[in-house]
Amino acid sequence: MTPLSEPYGRVVVVGGAGFIGGHLVERLLRSTTTRRVVVYDNFTSGRDWHLDGVASDPRLEVIRADVSEQDQLEAAMSGCDTAIHLASNPDIARAMADPTVDFAQGTALTHAVAEAARRSGIALVLYASGSGVYGDLGELEADERHGPLEPVSTYGASKLAGEALLCAYSHMFGMRARAFRFGNVVGPRQTHGVAFDFIRKLLENPARLEILGDGTQSKSYIHVDDVADAVLSVGTLGDHAFDVFNVATGDYLTVNEIAELTIDCLGLDRGAVELVRSGGSRGWQGDVPIVRLSTEKIRRLGWSNRYGSREALAAAITSMYTDARAGRLW
Repeated sequence: MTPLSEPYGRVVVVGGAGFIGGHLVERLLRSTTTRRVVVYDNFTSGRDWHLDGVASDPRLEVIRADVSEQDQLEAAMSGCDTAIHLASNPDIARAMADPTVDFAQGTALTHAVAEAARRSGIALVLYASGSGVYGDLGELEADERHGPLEPVSTYGASKLAGEALLCAYSHMFGMRARAFRFGNVVGPRQTHGVAFDFIRKLLENPARLEILGDGTQSKSYIHVDDVADAVLSVGTLGDHAFDVFNVATGDYLTVNEIAELTIDCLGLDRGAVELVRSGGSRGWQGDVPIVRLSTEKIRRLGWSNRYGSREALAAAITSMYTDARAGRLW
């Protein structure tokens, strides 16, 4: 097995200008042991201003290119120890109109990352997976050993395919890979999600808020800083070629509660906002209305979340509202 003596000394972050990516890049460059961070991003959903806080750091290199440009991706990884793979389609519901998007911007991208990592001698690949791999389990709390995995969206299927590819590559070619099945990630510089949509709608019409589904959908919302802690603290641990970790808060909010929280954070009067629900238990076909994740495995390794779901969302909404007023949210 390839040694991991300096796993975060030289890192390439694929999708590093995105929401989660920008925070991970900042965290890496805060460390004096980090010698080089390469951001590889096509900037379709990534933003230049996500990297403003570290733009002057001489250890940072930004490459504007698509993951499908295999030679360029391999060159970007050359000399790095670790690849953090975050690039994917950020719009889960988009597949209803474009069923191929999660293969083209998910599965195929992960294969490109795995192959470039193999050819450039990357020792460790850290992969952003998601809870969608489990499918629709209702109130059942899923741990990492749960099976069979039966995703109900092409997004979840793509994430599961990515895990399988990295598992196979790690066993066949001597690298290590770790997959992180996140709950709903929220925080500053967020570029999508239910609260993002609510802010946009309320800024357009502060007297009316449309809610997809019946609003009882219930999930964990985890702050992006807690996600960064999980990825960077646990990613190097263990001797397994491949491992997977759930990352979530352990508490839950409904969409109705998020609507009320968004109204409050924007300083609006709840009684003056008409809530209009589209009905049904799902926000869209492929949406999983209830998600419950066991996080015992990663907590045994010393990780814990600093923010609960409500606190994380309140911070995210406040930050997004500030960005929206500054003209940076969309």
